[in-house]
Amino acid sequence: MLKEHENLTMAISTVVLGVVVGAGSLCLGLFLNVIERLFLSFNENEFHPYSWLVSPTHRLLSVFIGGIIAAIVWWLMRTRMRPTVSLAKGVDGEDMPVWTTIVHVMTQIFYVATGGSVGRELAPRELGAMISQTWQRFLKRVYKVELTEDDRRLLVAAAAGAGFAGVYIAPITGALFCLEILYKKITKRAVMVSLTMSVIAMLMGAILKGFRPYYAVGTGDFTLKSVVLVLVIGPISGLAGAYFRKGFKWAGAKQTRNNNLLWQLPLMGLITGLIAMHYPEIMGNGRALAQTALDNKSASLIWIFLLGALAKALVTTFTLRAGAAGGTLTPSISVGAVIGTAIGFCASLFIPGVSIWQCGVLGASSLLASSQQAPLMALFMLFEVSHLNYSALLPLAIGVSLAMLVSTWVLKPAKD
Repeated sequence: MLKEHENLTMAISTVVLGVVVGAGSLCLGLFLNVIERLFLSFNENEFHPYSWLVSPTHRLLSVFIGGIIAAIVWWLMRTRMRPTVSLAKGVDGEDMPVWTTIVHVMTQIFYVATGGSVGRELAPRELGAMISQTWQRFLKRVYKVELTEDDRRLLVAAAAGAGFAGVYIAPITGALFCLEILYKKITKRAVMVSLTMSVIAMLMGAILKGFRPYYAVGTGDFTLKSVVLVLVIGPISGLAGAYFRKGFKWAGAKQTRNNNLLWQLPLMGLITGLIAMHYPEIMGNGRALAQTALDNKSASLIWIFLLGALAKALVTTFTLRAGAAGGTLTPSISVGAVIGTAIGFCASLFIPGVSIWQCGVLGASSLLASSQQAPLMALFMLFEVSHLNYSALLPLAIGVSLAMLVSTWVLKPAKD
C-alpha cells in the first residue's frame, strides 16, 4: 500500500512538474526574444542566428551595456541577497532560494540575449530544479507527503533536465542530462520519470518554438566517408574539449564574486563587443558560430572560423571567470562544429564528396561529449536539435567514444 502511494505521488509530481517547468522554459524563451529585440533588433532562429543587420557600434554597445547591468545585478545578489545554490548542491538537498534563483536565472538569459558569450542552458535547468524543490515543500506542508531521499533527488534532477528539454525541444537529451550528469544512476523508474517529464516540458516549450530544429543542417544520410573521417574528428575534438573543460573548471573555481565583478564583467562585455564589431558570430551562446560554420561552403574561410572558435573558447572562459553565470554546452558545440568543418575541408582535398556539414556535426558532438564528460547526452543532443536521421547514430557514437577516450587520458588526475 505504501509503495502504491509513493508511485502515485511520483506520477502526479512528474506530470505537474513537466507542465510547470515547461511553462517556465517557455517564459524564459519569451524573455530572451524580448531582450534580443530590444537590444539587437532581431528575432533569433536557425536561419538568422545573430544580429547582422545592426551596425558594429550597435553590437558593441549592446553587449557592453548588458555586461554593466548584469554585473550590477550579480554583485547585488552576491553581496546583499541570500546566496545562490548550484544545481549539483540543489540535487544533493541544499535549498535553492526562490527569488534569488529567479533573479539569477533571468540575469543569465538577459546577458546572453544582449550578446554575452556564455551558454543559456544553465538557466532553465536551475529554474526547473528550484521549481521541483518548491513543489516538494508544498507536498510536505499541505498534504504531509514526504518523499524518500532517492525520489527527492530524482525529481530535482529530472526537473532540471526537463527545463533543458523545454528550451531546446529535446526530451531525450533532457532525460539523459538528468540520468548521466545529475542523478548518475539509470533505473527503470528514473528513466520513466525523467523522460516523461522532459516530453511534457518539450510540448510546453513547443507552444512558442514549434518543432523546428535548433541547428539547420543539410539533407542526406551519413555515409561510410563520415565513419572514416570521424576516426580523425573524434580524437582531435576530444582533445580540444578536454582543455576547454579545464578552462571553464578553472574559471568556475576562480570566479570573481567580490567588488571586482563591477569592472571585470563589463570589461569582458567590452572585449566581446569589440570582437563582435567585426565578428558578430562570437556573440551569444554559440549558436551563431556553429550555424555559420555548418553553412560554410568556402575552404578559404577555414582560418577565420578557427580564429573565431579560439576567440569563442577564450572569451567564454574569461567571461565566466569575470563573474558571469551560464552554461558551456552550446559554446562547446560551436567550437566543435568549427573543428569538424575544418577537418572536413582538409579531407575534401583528398576524398571527393565529403559532406562538410556532417563533419561539423560530428565535431560538435565529440567536443561536447569531451567537455561535459557525458557521451550519451552529447550524442543525442546533436541528434535531436539537428533533426538527424538514424544513419547519424553510428558515426556519432564512434566520435563521442573516441573523444571520451582521449579526454579521459588528458583529464586523469596527476599521480603524486
